[in-house]
Amino acid sequence: MPPGAVALPGAVARAGGVAAAETEARAGGVAAAEAEARSGDEPGSRDQPCLAPAFGVDQDPGRATSRGSDDGGSNEDTMDLQLTDEFLALVAAETPDAAGTEREYGRHRTAVPAPLGGPPAGSRMPYDDLLDHVADWGPTDTPAGVFHLVPVRLERDLPLISRWMNDPAAAEFWELSGPPGVTEDHLRAQLAGDGRSVPCVGVLDGAPMSYWEIYRADLDPLARHYPARPHDTGLHLLVGGVTHRGRGLGSLLLRAVADLVLARRPSCARVIAEPDIRNTPSVAAFLTAGFRFSAEVDLPAKRAALMVRDRPLRHLL
Repeated sequence: MPPGAVALPGAVARAGGVAAAETEARAGGVAAAEAEARSGDEPGSRDQPCLAPAFGVDQDPGRATSRGSDDGGSNEDTMDLQLTDEFLALVAAETPDAAGTEREYGRHRTAVPAPLGGPPAGSRMPYDDLLDHVADWGPTDTPAGVFHLVPVRLERDLPLISRWMNDPAAAEFWELSGPPGVTEDHLRAQLAGDGRSVPCVGVLDGAPMSYWEIYRADLDPLARHYPARPHDTGLHLLVGGVTHRGRGLGSLLLRAVADLVLARRPSCARVIAEPDIRNTPSVAAFLTAGFRFSAEVDLPAKRAALMVRDRPLRHLL
């Protein structure tokens, strides 16, 4: 199944669909800018017919596919919530060791932009020229702390990412639950590719807390299903630890990373995402993050909401 966006606890019914998500986002003042943005869509993007691909999204040799997930929370009253021993043990297991994370990921207390030129000598990921050297993008300041995209290293990150993928909320959309080898195959397919998709760990104030895929949407089979433009860049996000969910971090980080893409990739005019249309909270998270709903698209394994963040509108949405 093609990757979606952020995983949310529990299945979300299609009832309400994008309309409910748009209603929620409009309450935050998005509607006017969204209407302006829609007028700039390429002809036919709102009702683009689905083209029959020569091969499915899951067959892309350059990028293993997944489905995404979100960090949306519940509106249930939790005043009388009693935490079980099992839950407390899970939280403890996901609380990072401060010294260990500093050694592995480093603590980036100040966001220092990386140079926009070529990669420095000895760059760890020399193959990701297609995405302007994600490894060298550097950290960015957010209201939640300093955030950094760190390209995946299997020996360091596989156990953590595999555990995240086995969370039921993530497994429903990403379909990578099971033994670590399932996640390893997914990651290796990207790491061994031509650089059109770069898997990363999202590190917030030195603590790994999310999994990302930054990919060239215009080089992906997704481009057969919408009017792609050169250098369109796609995002997939999984908020991993339960302690980071339900706090609004999904929308906050989606906005931060989309803006980072636009800052580090001068040739990219749009950031693209394709969450499952049934996942209303996920669609709402993208709208809150400054994306606009462009169209519904039929992918081989799901009907998706095509979400777009435009460079010209990034300061308005």
